[in-house]
Amino acid sequence: MRVFLTLLAAASACAQSFAPQTSGTQSALRGVWAVNEQIVWASGAHGTYLRTTDGGAHWTAATVPGAESLDFRDVQGVDANTAYLLSIGKGLSSRVYKTLDGGAHWLLSLQNRDEDGFYDEMAFWNPQHGILVGDQVDGQMVVMVTEDGGANWQRMKMPPALPGEGAFAASGTGIAVLGDRDVWIGTGGYDAARVYHSADGGHTWTVRLAPIRADSANAGIFSLAFSDAQHGIAVGGDYSKPKETAGNIALTVDGCQTWFTATAPPNGFRSAVAYLPDRQIWIAVGTSGADISVDDGKHWKPIDTGNYNAVSFASSKAGWAVGPKGLIAKFAMQ
Repeated sequence: MRVFLTLLAAASACAQSFAPQTSGTQSALRGVWAVNEQIVWASGAHGTYLRTTDGGAHWTAATVPGAESLDFRDVQGVDANTAYLLSIGKGLSSRVYKTLDGGAHWLLSLQNRDEDGFYDEMAFWNPQHGILVGDQVDGQMVVMVTEDGGANWQRMKMPPALPGEGAFAASGTGIAVLGDRDVWIGTGGYDAARVYHSADGGHTWTVRLAPIRADSANAGIFSLAFSDAQHGIAVGGDYSKPKETAGNIALTVDGCQTWFTATAPPNGFRSAVAYLPDRQIWIAVGTSGADISVDDGKHWKPIDTGNYNAVSFASSKAGWAVGPKGLIAKFAMQ
């Protein structure tokens, strides 16, 4: 224990808190994706998207034409010109847009035609191969896969969903991919904090319960991240109780077969978690602050008290968190 706490203290000493940047918008921001240390995309309410090509020194904020009423809860950047946006909402409001020219033009890649459907978040293994998840329809979580850069999407067969089980459109990170084919999806709702895993790009699935609180429709798994195919962390809790730490984290060391809890959890509800391989550390953020772990998630130490919805890192030298009222903040570890 003393060794772990010493490591945490050392990490905190060399870490800086998230430093706010000028975003150029007052829209609530929910999605962020760091392509590298210079190119970052972000997204949010009122059809808003943002882009920087100089590490956040300057951000350009704009609105997708015709999407002014949409809430973009997820963004996946490919490069300075190419990015995907996912909007949420019942039926036709759930959409995926794609740009190939830095936002000058946006193409409608996918629109939900099911009036009971609701898209939540997406992830891409590479610019052509992506996957998204939506709340259950006809007793199964909705999972759609594209293998041609969003030109076509196919719904995949899923295991039966539990009553009330769904995903959270909170940070764009409740679905995580790794390598060429691995994907994990976290869910929540009453008694429904589960992790779905596919090792073949979404064709076949296993599903396991995780020790994340699932005592209300507001509670469950909000984010997942993996350092390799065996070691992963899920965070969440109850978003209506931002300072409560009960059931806000679960860890796996055997590829999602079993999950266990942290010895010292993050300091409240957390909506996003990220792994920084160049320092082998983890960062989690939520509406009550941010935390760091240097021992694969067993112990966490608070490093910031900002109100953050999502986080994305290019490296330990360049990471970004987003939040309400156009909040964008940059993190760097010296």
